[in-house]
Amino acid sequence: MAGLIRQGDIEEVKARTNIADIVGDYVTLKSAGVGSMKGLCPFHDERSPSFHVRPQVGFYHCFGCGESGDVYSFLQKMDHVSFSEAVERLAARVGIELHYEGGEGGAPDHTNRARLYAANQAAADFFVDRLGSPGAQVGRTFLGERGFDAQAAARFGIGFAPQSWDELTNHLRGRGFSTEELTLAGLVSSREGSSGVYDRFRGRLVWPIRDITGQTIGFGARKLLDDDKGPKYLNTPETPIYHKAQVLYGLDLAKRDISRGHQVVVVEGYTDVMACHLAGVTTAVATCGTSFGVDHIKVLRRVLGDDSGVGEVVFTFDPDAAGQKAAMRAFAEEQRFSAQTFVAVAPEGLDPCDLRLHRGDDAVRRLIDAKKPMFEFMIRQLLGQYNLDTVEGRVSALRAAAPIVSDIRDPSLRPGYTHELSRMLGMDLGEVSRAVGQAQSRSRTAPPEAPRRSGEPAPAPRERLFSLADLPADPVTRIERDALMAMLQHPTQVGLELVQRAVLTGMTNSTLAVVRDALAAALPHAAAPDWLDRVVGETPAPMANLVTELAMAPLPERTEREVTRYVRDITIVLIEKDLLRQKAELLGRLQRADSTDREVYVAIQRELVRVEAERRNLRGE
Repeated sequence: MAGLIRQGDIEEVKARTNIADIVGDYVTLKSAGVGSMKGLCPFHDERSPSFHVRPQVGFYHCFGCGESGDVYSFLQKMDHVSFSEAVERLAARVGIELHYEGGEGGAPDHTNRARLYAANQAAADFFVDRLGSPGAQVGRTFLGERGFDAQAAARFGIGFAPQSWDELTNHLRGRGFSTEELTLAGLVSSREGSSGVYDRFRGRLVWPIRDITGQTIGFGARKLLDDDKGPKYLNTPETPIYHKAQVLYGLDLAKRDISRGHQVVVVEGYTDVMACHLAGVTTAVATCGTSFGVDHIKVLRRVLGDDSGVGEVVFTFDPDAAGQKAAMRAFAEEQRFSAQTFVAVAPEGLDPCDLRLHRGDDAVRRLIDAKKPMFEFMIRQLLGQYNLDTVEGRVSALRAAAPIVSDIRDPSLRPGYTHELSRMLGMDLGEVSRAVGQAQSRSRTAPPEAPRRSGEPAPAPRERLFSLADLPADPVTRIERDALMAMLQHPTQVGLELVQRAVLTGMTNSTLAVVRDALAAALPHAAAPDWLDRVVGETPAPMANLVTELAMAPLPERTEREVTRYVRDITIVLIEKDLLRQKAELLGRLQRADSTDREVYVAIQRELVRVEAERRNLRGE
């Protein structure tokens, strides 16, 4: 088991990363005042920008949909990567070497990740450059015969591996990569009984395989030459950064449209992905040298946001025996999706690439539009395996097909498909209904990630989140709110002594009083880079959202000098408000005090003098 990234490295990477630079790769940001930027939220559709980023704080927050977090959570949500992958990606960007601790045997696979990414990218650039060479004519011809021009090749980064034993090896060594790094990246192979290495890909058309963030992690190479005795497609072997069971070709290009449209199209090859994207089906992906499996489903569920059941997963299969076998494997796992699953089979057995080549882009789009529910496809496939002209064949077919109907997730569809199965079999509807009911009682156990079915207990209700919009609009609450905003956003500019005094003030709004207490608890870390994290950590979970909103809301001033004056002044107003409250209470006590009790009378007067002196001192009088 690999170790965890050292906490100090995580903090250093975050401190050296400008969150606005990362968010700016996805969102057009404009100034929203001193230290604040805003743009259209990438997490929901909106016409007016409500998405704010504060580089100094290192946080983002959308006042429309409530999404918020730091640079790591932003990458996790946008690119659907794990926390460790987000840290590693940013570490490579800022040039920080990560260290790992704990786990069994350390983390040797992680220590070279940045170098492996770099080696793969250098190889990808090399292959693209060689595609234009005279020796790559066979590759250009292959692409042209399949309807892909130079622009399409450039869009997908297609290249050519020269028919040479060491041209790539020598090129990458000249770029400073060691033999060990090239071997670990899967770019070279070892000679048996020798310490030498040779290029893994030779005389082949090469597709770069990228992870969801767009980094090249491996290659798929297609055989072109008759004297090539290797397999039709040769892929990068398993490496520390390339795990074929978890990679989907084209996902880096398709992820945005998959997430927005809640649809993914799973095809069978690299050229099919290209054909779909060029035809306008920009949600197409493919597996890389392996069958579609559980790990692929996990990746797609994260990208789809697969928790509402509104999404679509469309599989395209060849109608031959291999395609039907692939369909059976996919169907065995399809209930791991909450999204509805469909199958699209082209006429005459054409795959999307051939369909586009012979019938045009519109035919590819029509193929996906004409999709059929997967359970309907599987019913027809199963019935085709039995002789329905015999009683034995019909009974066997019913036993095989009834579980498929019973497992249809939408219960409103089951009666209709029960009736349809009865018609297809030529059997009595009551007999088919009984078989479906019996199959439902023996229904296969849902896997761990399967969505909740009817009859299962509903998830616990979500805790209510507090928001700025919930606060009353009276003048006193506005002062308390604005002062907390100032102290959260600019504690050092307010002045730590002033903040220390301000967190002792009484607050009329009980919700803001909780935030004040959290701020007071985190005050020793006011000058630290993780100041806001500390305050959030001291805040009860339902109110953490409010702390983030207070820290992200724009201040009314536009220049650094105005902001410094404003944050001090509003904090002073908060303290002065509390002193006025104290003065009013003391005057009331003085009025009620027994004038003959000199000791109490004098003590109250002394407190009044102290309060008034503190007021004058605040104003510099």
